[in-house]
Parts: sequence; C-alpha cells; structure tokens
Amino acid sequence: MLRRLILVTGLLLAATLPGRAQDAADLVVRLNRLENQSRQMAGQIETLQYENRQLKEQLRKFQEDVEYRFQESKGARPAAPAAAAKPGKRSDAFDPSQAPGAPGAPLPLGTTTPSAPRAAAAAPATPNTTAALSPPAAALEEPVPPYGEPVDLAPSRVPAAPVRPRESVAATGSGDAKADYEMAYAYVLQRQYEQAEMSLRQFIQSHPRDTLVPDATYWLGETYLQRNRTREAAEQFLKVSTDYARSRKAPDAMLKLGASLNALGAREQACATLAELERKFPQASAAVKQGVDREQKRARCAA
Repeated sequence: MLRRLILVTGLLLAATLPGRAQDAADLVVRLNRLENQSRQMAGQIETLQYENRQLKEQLRKFQEDVEYRFQESKGARPAAPAAAAKPGKRSDAFDPSQAPGAPGAPLPLGTTTPSAPRAAAAAPATPNTTAALSPPAAALEEPVPPYGEPVDLAPSRVPAAPVRPRESVAATGSGDAKADYEMAYAYVLQRQYEQAEMSLRQFIQSHPRDTLVPDATYWLGETYLQRNRTREAAEQFLKVSTDYARSRKAPDAMLKLGASLNALGAREQACATLAELERKFPQASAAVKQGVDREQKRARCAA
C-alpha cells in the first residue's frame, strides 16, 4: 500500500514539474520583452525632451526678435553711443602732409625713378635653347598673375579681359516690375507655392524699391504659411507690418503675424500683436476686424 502511494505521488510530480518549468520560461521571456520596451521608451522620452528644449530655445529667440522689432516700430530705438574723442597730435610728431618733400615722406605710386636693368650675361644661344627658354604666347597674354605671386602695379600693355557678370536669381527677370509681380502672383492663385516663392524672391531682388515689394513680401509669407513653415511666414509678415507699415497689406500682415505666433505657441505675443493691430489700424477693413476677433477667440486673449 505504501509503495503504491509513493508511486502515485512520483507520477503526479513528474507530470506537474514540466508544466511549471514551461511557465517559468515564458515568464522570463515576457520580463525580457518588458525590459527592452522600457529601455526603448526611455530613449524616446529623452529624445523628445531634447527636441522640446530646442523648440523652446528657438521660440524664445523669436519672441525676443518680435519684441525688439515692435519697439523699433514704436520709435523706441536705443540711442547711438557718443563718438569717442579724437586724441590730439603730438607737437614733435612728423607730419608728411606738412612737408611732402622731406626725406622719409611717402611718395605717390608711379613717381619713383625705375632702376636701370641689370645687364644680361652674354651667352651663346642656340635655336633649341631659345625655344626652350621663351614663354608660351598664352602666358604673355595673361593679364592676371597666379594666386600668391607679387602683383605688378605698373600699367600693363595688354588689355584686361572683360569681367563676366555673376549670374543671380535677379538675372532671370524680365525687367518689367509689374509683369514679374503678376507672374509670381499667378502662381499663388494656382497654389503652386514653391514656384510662387521663387518668383516672389526674384521680384524682390530685381525690384527692391518698387511699390509692389510690400505685396510681394506678404504673399511670400503666405506661401510659407500654406506649407506649414510658420516661423518663416511670421518673419515675412513681421517685415511687412514694421518695414512697410504704411502699405495696404500692413493690417493683413499683422493679422497673419498674430495667427502665426499663436500657432508657434507664443500666445501672449499673439494677443499683444492683435491688440496692437486694433490700435495701429483703426480704419482697417471689416474682414480684417472680423479676423482679429476670430484669432483673439482662438488664442483665448483677455477681453
């Protein structure tokens, strides 16, 4: 009887031990997976924290730039430092302007007498030797010396080659300011914002003093805003509202500046910009005023 009980107990233990070992192995595998996931999440959190710090630093610099530009637009420019007093000359110092012919005074270029050329040593020259020592014709016609060589200040007998103008974006314009602007604005209407950006930059570079430059700068900011490049858009709208404050696009640019600042997370600066718009442009259009009310509600500005 006792032998049978021991045998049954042994069989039960043998049947249950493999199952427990399998459960323990599954638990170890799950723990390893959880540890790996925890390490990956910790790395992602550190990366997000670093990017958040970088964005905060960029936003802080941009806010400082906005505040500085607003102070400039209000006339609160910092006073220029006083010019430093020019030290007086010593009475015993040599002044070449008082005695230009005195020994040691500098002479103008070209007034010195050239020294006599050193006599060349007489040596028999064969046709082969002369051909080997004579420089090629291309070297005699080169007007510019190599880099690092001394430059001869005497007038050259060989005429200098004409300088080719450097190619730039402005060189591709048509020369007609109105035509260039209408072509760039057509890209904006067609929602081809990359082409519009290139054409508007070309117009501003080709015609920097044209009366359509404020409009072109505004639409350049709009091309950035439509492509979610909010910071670059805010810079263009800020330029219109400060540098071209008397243009017809200044109220619209200031409205878009407030919306861009709110999108960047600078809610206080956005509310201040919208409030300044109402004070600076009381005669703004009804559409602009409605836009101000809409953006103030969106930014939750204080009444």
